[in-house]
Amino acid sequence: MHAWTTALGAARLARLLGGAGFPPADRTPAYRGLAASVRLLLLEGRLGVGVRLPAERELAAALGVSRTTVAAGYQQLRDWGYLASRRGSGSWTVLPDGHPVPTGALAPLPPDRAGAVLDLGCAALPAPEPWLTAAFTAALQDLPAHTRTHGDHPAGLPVLREALADRFTARGLPTTPEQVMVTTGAMGALDAVRRLLARSGDRVAVEAPSYANVLQMLRRDGLRLVPVALGEALSGWDPGEWRRVLRDAAPRAAYVIPDFHNPTGTLVPDDQRAALAAAARAAGTVLVADETMAELSFPDVDGDGDGEGSGRGGGAAPRPRPLAAHDPGGTVVTVGSASKAVWAGLRIGWVRAAPAVVRRLVADRAYADLGSPVLEQLAVARLLRDGGWDAALAERRLRLRAHRDAFAAALRDERPEWSFDLPPGGLTLWVRTAGLSGAALAAEGDRHGVRVAAGPRFGLDGAFEHYLRLPLTVGGDTVREAVRRLSRAADAVAAGAGADRPGEVFVA
Repeated sequence: MHAWTTALGAARLARLLGGAGFPPADRTPAYRGLAASVRLLLLEGRLGVGVRLPAERELAAALGVSRTTVAAGYQQLRDWGYLASRRGSGSWTVLPDGHPVPTGALAPLPPDRAGAVLDLGCAALPAPEPWLTAAFTAALQDLPAHTRTHGDHPAGLPVLREALADRFTARGLPTTPEQVMVTTGAMGALDAVRRLLARSGDRVAVEAPSYANVLQMLRRDGLRLVPVALGEALSGWDPGEWRRVLRDAAPRAAYVIPDFHNPTGTLVPDDQRAALAAAARAAGTVLVADETMAELSFPDVDGDGDGEGSGRGGGAAPRPRPLAAHDPGGTVVTVGSASKAVWAGLRIGWVRAAPAVVRRLVADRAYADLGSPVLEQLAVARLLRDGGWDAALAERRLRLRAHRDAFAAALRDERPEWSFDLPPGGLTLWVRTAGLSGAALAAEGDRHGVRVAAGPRFGLDGAFEHYLRLPLTVGGDTVREAVRRLSRAADAVAAGAGADRPGEVFVA
């Protein structure tokens, strides 16, 4: 049986099946349509692996079909390898032997192929100029005052901790410098928090889908991951489902991306944030909120809040409060970094938590990396204090929105059968491939000169097979050419030429 098995109620499964094409509109037998819809939910990640399905009689009543239909559908799923059963334990979802699941290292694009291959695996923009160079120039002027000291600041330079605290406070989350620890990038922050909160064998709840590199880090460390499906059409979290998982699985921690989620772009509304914070507090689960995308909201130039204006101007639409603002008691630990908002080469991240948690993180850091580079910290402090951060963000928001719209137009022209929801911010577009294997598309795309990250990298146990993540980090003619190459790869996969292995794509 799967490492974590949870039960799904008949009414909820019936609702999910309704969105997956059941009952079938054609002449497909009802039992086979039921099995096909469950398989689709499983492969797209809307139904997790290891979920115990309702009893045949209960599901038949919820669907308004005969028990024989449900029994035959369950048997078809067993025959396909998507359902396992044991007397006394019921039936739970599985994946067939040999189903491609991404494993191993995520290899970056070799330098000698950079001119021939368009890399859509890495969601990162070039450095914002002239603001980054100006920040480092000013930081060099600040450096002599620090070279006369030991330069060892495990919690981070005081000037940066203060600037970050002020930034949190301005975003509606009152913060003191004692609540901030500076780290080496967001992954350094997440790794430090993971070491403090969970050990091998502990359960950690994660969104499905979620950020590929964090999922891989958690799996590497021996944690048992409990997936909780995101809502469709960028609707956010399902508070009822989160309450059930937190109650039944009792995870030590939960990793979530409330702001412009990677890979879907979802922005979780305020009421759902408040509901999850309350549920986590009641369950004794620590929420780890990844805010690396939090300030990449797209311009709302028409003032209507939908982000669909003409594209002039650099302002951002009103946004929900930070997740931690809904829990002053300290259930939420927030992680952020400069790598997405500014530049991936600026490896400065941070943790915002209760002072007692920060002190424990700092004490534990003596056994890790001791501290972050002083010059880079001074540069980030300068960006925040001198206005470079906001100026760079305004430029980036406009650029990313233009890239999003270019991808949307190109995809509608080249692959009108594919579908996606336009995100209100962030760096990624989450694309449904109308049943084509994302793993096969990634492998075939590499042969056509375009690298993409297949959906299964962002899920557990091979889920999200019919998805791709496209980063909004290229624009103009490059978008058109990348989508044309991807479309040719899709034609090859549809004709049966695709490979059955996932491509080795560097994901950021």
